[in-house]
Amino acid sequence: MLLFAALLLAAPYRVYTSNEASDDVAVIQDDALVARIPVGKRPRGLKLGPGGKLYVAVSGSPRGGPGQRDEDLPPADRAQDGIAVVDLALGQVVGRLPGGPDPESFDLSPDGKLLYVSNEDAATLSVVDIEAGRVVRTVKVGAEPEGVTVAPDGKAIYVTSEGNDEVDVVDAGSFTLLARPAVAARPRAVAFTPDGARAFVSAEQGAAVDVIDARTHRRTGRIPIAGKGAKPMGLAMSRDGSRLFVSTGRGSSVVSVDVKALRVSQTFDGVGPRPWGVALSPAGDRLYTANGPSDDVSVIDLQSGRILRRIAVGKSPWGVVVAP
Repeated sequence: MLLFAALLLAAPYRVYTSNEASDDVAVIQDDALVARIPVGKRPRGLKLGPGGKLYVAVSGSPRGGPGQRDEDLPPADRAQDGIAVVDLALGQVVGRLPGGPDPESFDLSPDGKLLYVSNEDAATLSVVDIEAGRVVRTVKVGAEPEGVTVAPDGKAIYVTSEGNDEVDVVDAGSFTLLARPAVAARPRAVAFTPDGARAFVSAEQGAAVDVIDARTHRRTGRIPIAGKGAKPMGLAMSRDGSRLFVSTGRGSSVVSVDVKALRVSQTFDGVGPRPWGVALSPAGDRLYTANGPSDDVSVIDLQSGRILRRIAVGKSPWGVVVAP
């Protein structure tokens, strides 16, 4: 076990960050920026797929600031909506899939054949057949769908509804609604324990992370996320399922939740302004956060709790994934 951990620590890996305002994906290796790949308008959600592919949600919907009304923004350009397909070996976009209107977040089926995409403007979930290159199903979900996460067994799709303060649990076979548990205000992301027994939902305005029994799809607990300005956003589960890392947005911190005790066990302060996307290194020793207002990614050493460095990556980084 110690040898395996040592190999993980030594193995090279790359970190990919979507830059919402510069229309590209930053590539980080050895905690330094090594490339930027143009992908299309307003990239946000991104996921690694089989065959060395990276999928990135791009959107023609205009960006709006806090408190800005939709009617005051310029019209959306729906021709820009889609899922960019990046070949990581080539370092460039090699295709584009449909993703429904205003695709934001998404997840892949366990076999890597389908994408499940949230469409915020349309309150729908689009099911995309990757090989066929088309949307094969459109599922009605709650208002302003945001986070999309497939259960580890692939049988259910969890979709957060910011507008309704609920989570739509969709059957991945029939695409019917299994449950709709209420959660704290403005839910954002969903993360499962590795065994699939529990799901955790970050609630931006509720300043909490809700706990859902993934067998019954019922909320069973709530973990308050304290701290000035804390607005829980992104989630990252440790490989062994013992710790859940939560970015706090305007709280400028990341908290570590003890999954067994269901309480905050550690807080990493001063991470950066509005950390959102968050991801762990393959060895689980470093945490990466996308800090939109400062155009950088923070690298946190989890053993010491120190911010090792902040890497300039592009304009308004949003999401982060790590490729081992």
